Amino acid sequence: MGNVLIVDDEPAIVELVSWHLKKAGYAVDTAESGEEADRKVREGNVDLVVLDVMLPGMDGLSLCRSWRDDGIGIPVIFLTARDDEVDRVLGLDLGGDDYVTKPFLPRELVSRVKAVLRRAAAGSHRPGGTSHEIRVGDVVIWPQEYRVEVAGRPVQLTAREFTLLTVMASKPGRVWTRDELLDQVWGYTYAGDTRIVDVIVSHLRDKIEENPRKPRYITTVRGVGYGFGGSLEWGDR
Repeated sequence: MGNVLIVDDEPAIVELVSWHLKKAGYAVDTAESGEEADRKVREGNVDLVVLDVMLPGMDGLSLCRSWRDDGIGIPVIFLTARDDEVDRVLGLDLGGDDYVTKPFLPRELVSRVKAVLRRAAAGSHRPGGTSHEIRVGDVVIWPQEYRVEVAGRPVQLTAREFTLLTVMASKPGRVWTRDELLDQVWGYTYAGDTRIVDVIVSHLRDKIEENPRKPRYITTVRGVGYGFGGSLEWGDR
């Protein structure tokens, strides 16, 4: 089902999360520090990381930033005792896929692991049932291959960015509310607010737009949400 790396320096947390993930059918590895986690991720054979923010040495936020800077798009779920909105948004802004605060329900964490891995799987990116390439202007998306090019240039996206882009581009011109995008991309009831969509959209614009301040593809509909290319119209509810 997937190989999950748990990164936390609290043995009780590691044991609890490991037990529930193994029971759900996942292979589990562990790391007690950022440096150890970094080595294991770069060696390969890790499909998702459950990453504590507060770690000895390199902290979780810095670690995730280094992976994203190096083009490593492995899904990351932050696990932390912090419950501050600024920290939560910062973690997602750095390329995290989800954020769970301690104390947490183990079953909820397992559900989120399942959802993130499902979205990250190349063969699962088929919004609207499409399995063919999607072309909108110079943007080309291959949903099954988990690949994007803009004007012939490969673009590295995180799993969440890729899914959001594919959802919007599969219906050019459709206006999506933030709640609809949360439902389409996260695939479960998200406990946070809709500003997470704005964070991911900002990342996408930086990566696919020639001028992110004057976007050609991802258009903002003030007070509502976003659309992708074309003349924007309301979609089916």
